[in-house]
Amino acid sequence: MSLNPMTLMQLKTSWDRFIQAHPKFPKFWMSAYKSGLTQGTIIEFKVKTPDGKELASNIKLTEDDLDLAAQLQELML
Repeated sequence: MSLNPMTLMQLKTSWDRFIQAHPKFPKFWMSAYKSGLTQGTIIEFKVKTPDGKELASNIKLTEDDLDLAAQLQELML
């Protein structure tokens, strides 16, 4: 699978806008990442819609997940 350089540039632009709109999220994520996301770490997600519906789930990180996170972080730098 090859990545189109223009798609990567668009993704970077979108990420930069996301960071501006939600400055606490990247800081939180980097803090969590630096504190030691390791195999077996559980990440929980919760979504609450404007009408009050809630969805929740979690994932238990594997080595493959950590490899993907490292690759994505390299792309975002």
